[in-house]
This record gives sequence, structure tokens and C-alpha cells, in this order.
Amino acid sequence: METTEHDSMDLSHAGMLGTPEPDREQQSDHESKRTEGAGKSRIGAKPDSNNKQSASQNPNEPKNKQDIIPDDLEAFKHRLKEAIGFEKSFEVQVREMVVGERSIALLFLSVFAKDTALTEILKRLTYLEPGSMSKDALHSFLEHYMPAIQVTVCASFQQMIDQVLAGNTAFYVDGQSEVLLIDAKQYPGRNPEQPSLEKVVRGSQDGFTETLLVNVALIRRRLRDPKARFEMLKVGRRTQTDVCIGYIQDIANPELIESIRDKIKAIDIDGLPLADKELEEMTVNASWSPFPLVRYTERPDVVAAQLLNGSVTVIVDTSPSAILLPTTYFDLIQHAEENRQNPFMGTYLRWIRFIGITASLFLMPLWYLISQNTAMRPEWLSFVGADKTGEIPLILQFLIAEIGVDLLRLAAVHTPAPLVTAMTLLSAILIGDIAVKTGLFINEVILYMSVSAIGMFATPSYELSLANRIVRIGLLLCVFFMGSNGFVLGTTFVFVFLAVERSFNAPYLWPLLPFNGRALMSVILRLPLSSNKKRLSIYRTLDSRKQPS
Repeated sequence: METTEHDSMDLSHAGMLGTPEPDREQQSDHESKRTEGAGKSRIGAKPDSNNKQSASQNPNEPKNKQDIIPDDLEAFKHRLKEAIGFEKSFEVQVREMVVGERSIALLFLSVFAKDTALTEILKRLTYLEPGSMSKDALHSFLEHYMPAIQVTVCASFQQMIDQVLAGNTAFYVDGQSEVLLIDAKQYPGRNPEQPSLEKVVRGSQDGFTETLLVNVALIRRRLRDPKARFEMLKVGRRTQTDVCIGYIQDIANPELIESIRDKIKAIDIDGLPLADKELEEMTVNASWSPFPLVRYTERPDVVAAQLLNGSVTVIVDTSPSAILLPTTYFDLIQHAEENRQNPFMGTYLRWIRFIGITASLFLMPLWYLISQNTAMRPEWLSFVGADKTGEIPLILQFLIAEIGVDLLRLAAVHTPAPLVTAMTLLSAILIGDIAVKTGLFINEVILYMSVSAIGMFATPSYELSLANRIVRIGLLLCVFFMGSNGFVLGTTFVFVFLAVERSFNAPYLWPLLPFNGRALMSVILRLPLSSNKKRLSIYRTLDSRKQPS
């Protein structure tokens, strides 16, 4: 387990990681106002009457009298006992010192605190001589003695508690009703590794981790656009989970951004311990649909490419994947490997994948339909069908085989890595050989089930592969009960269901329905980058051109 340090970014800022720069006129006006007011105000000073409205919206300001930080150290510690479990929870620590004849205290969580940064701060404070502290001691610390990059003044007790729980350190001075929030934290985490589900032969081998700041850094490394925005929100009354919305300001559709932001802000729940999946369920009205309405990815290069196309990404802390919105069915069956090859080979790989996905859906139902209705079988398919059906009906053989494949998948997930190979070989012998010899299965069932399973594993989206499996089982049951009519009705029902499905107001079967020839061609073929001059219209981007015409 590695320890990841985060000094360059601070989750305590409720806003954007990368704020838009003001224009020259606003910047010069701001500079002149700051020059006129020099010496009249200090960092963290209370706003004047003209700024009451902005101060009331500042989360670092107290909301009421109960939210004021006590200016007595003993009262401060007593309140911490009730608010955060001081002296009961072992990781809640208060480090007291006397510096310059003033009592100070550092409130932090020992599991998040970075020793080197806090030790340097304390070492600097020991240089102060008695009587050297001014009356406004807190602001003196901030301006002259605090060797930290990200420091903010906070007067809200609840906001202080929230930031300490996020890993920041609260610097308290006796006699002051404000604290300094210092970003001196380190999260336990791992270094970026190869994605487990989206591997490529060529290309970058770094994937997202469970630390949000690392994931944003991986995207920023590939996307050095000053218009890129990463808004930070908090979700969950108890977990206070950090959720980041990423987009490019002059490309992404503002209505889409606002819709995503409003849905996330409207979430009222204890917390999101399971991260992005719970966030998806709270924001996407998928009800009982088996099809995924968002796209998950573990690759920062995929996120960067989709942001340039006009997508919006949502990243949740503690999750090693990002959500891309909106998404379509055809987005879920594309893979990064296709764009790492030349257009011809990329198109070939894409067609092979399409054939595998189609086989995973229709091969077993069609074979079962033809084997049950020999009159429908043409002469050139005379070899299709089963001369012997075995001891149990074919439909039961297929259902048992489906359950067996799912059991193998679950067993592989929960089996220790050194035993997976042995477990796989044992299962192959039991199902592939003994099951046939005992009459439980026939050879054709094993063959077509294996081909369907391979097509399922070739599906880039794990969630879509599970949904396609449900469709396959449903078509098998339709053929069993209604024959050829059942196959047609089942296929039509699935098609209509997908046609009316929407992902954040985007048609799920676009560009097939509604039809868009140019976009559909980009799905069928992996076109050369030089010919891809416009962004897809489904994103309704502010800037539709990627290259000059």
C-alpha cells in the first residue's frame, strides 16, 4: 500500500479546480481596488457592509451563533468532544503548544496528517520570541509564519469539522474565534496501474486510482486546456463524499452541465460508500432497466478524448473509474485499442468485436429455433441442429449452462489469484467432458455457449455484457414458448425498448435512431483522424469544429 501525498490541490475549496481567468478589464479593475484598499484590510478580515451578501454565502463563515468557534481553548476542546469524538476516537488528535506567549492547538486526524508538513510548521513557530505576537495573532501566523501553500481562514465550527474529517489540519490560537485550515494531508492509496478491464497492446498503461486528486491529475496531464473545468461538490450528510464534475467550458453543452450539477446537488442521503455506482442510481432514472445509461472507464486518455468531443465526466473519490455522460449503446461497444491502430486495422478490430457481440446475443436463440423447427433450416445449414437432445430438454441445458458460466465468473473473482488457473482447468474438465459423457449436456450446447461467452467477454463495457446476457436468456425463453414468433417479438421488444431509452436526454440508439449518416459511419468505420473534423451533434456542443475545414 502506497501513501499518496496531496499538496498541490485542496478539497476544502467548494468550487472549481481551475477557475476561469478574468478578462483584462476586470483584472485591472480588481488590481486598482486592491491597491486602494491596501493596509485597510487583512487576509481573512470580516467583510464590510457592501459584501454582506457574499459573506453569507461563504461556507467558511458561521451560519448562526452555535456555529461560532469558541475563543477559549478549553471550551474549544470541550466542544470537540461532542462534535468529533475527541479523547474517545484515537485518530482525533489535538497538539497543544505555547508560542510567543500564546497558546495554540493543531486539530487533525492522525491517519491523514502528513508528519513532515506539520513538523515544519511547528518548527517555524518555535522560532517566535515571547511578546512577538500581535493582537491579531491568527492573521499574523497566516501572513508571516505559516510555511504552507494552501491555507484558508475559517470562522465556521461545522465547516472546520468537515474539513478536518477530509484530512485538513485546523490551526487554532487561543483568544481567536477563527482557525486556519491547512492542507497538510496524505491519503493511503496506490500508484496508477494498468486498467484491469480496458487493457491495450499499445498506448498508456496508467489507469485511475481510488484517489480523486490523482485521477484529476492524470486527466490534466493530457488536457492542458485553460478552459477545462473541474467543479467540486460534496454528497452525503455523513460521508461528505467528494464528487468532481469535469468538462471543457467552451465546448460542453451548458444545459447538460447544469442538469448534471442540479441532479448531484439534489441528492439527500446519508452517504455514498460505494462511490460512483450509488451516485449513478441517485442521478439516473434507470428504474429496472438492465442496460447501462452511463459509461464507465478506467482510462484517463479516454476521458480526455471524450471531454474534447463534448462529454461531461463525473469522478467520485474512492472509485478507480470515471463516468462519462451522456452515453449511447454504440459508445459502450467501442474500445480504446481501435484508436491505437491504423484506420484499417482499427476498423477490422471493431467489426470483429461487433460480430462477437452479435453472436453473444443471437447465436444460441437462433440455433435453438432452427434445431426445434427443422423445416426452417436451409440446405446449406443442414449441419446445424442436434440429432440427440440428451437426457434433459435443450432449454434446460442452455439455462444450466448460463448459470454455470456465471458461477465460474463469480468463482474466478473470489478465488485467490494462484488458484484461479487450477479452478479454471477443473471447471473445464467437469463441464466440457464429464457433463457431456453423463448426458447432462450435448456437444452443441457446450459449443454455442462457449462462443456466446467469448462474445460476451469481448464486450468492452462490463455492464453491457451483463445486460446482453439477460437479453439472450429472454430470447431463449421466447423461442421456447412461442417459437419463431417469440424470437421476432422478443427482438422487436428489445429494439423498441432501446429506442425509447435515453441517457441524460440523449437517444440511446443514436445515431441509428434518430438516423445520422455521418455519425453512423464513424461507428461502423474507424475513420482517419484527419477526416474527423466535426464533433458529434448528440453532444450539442458550443464549438462544433475539431479541425479547420
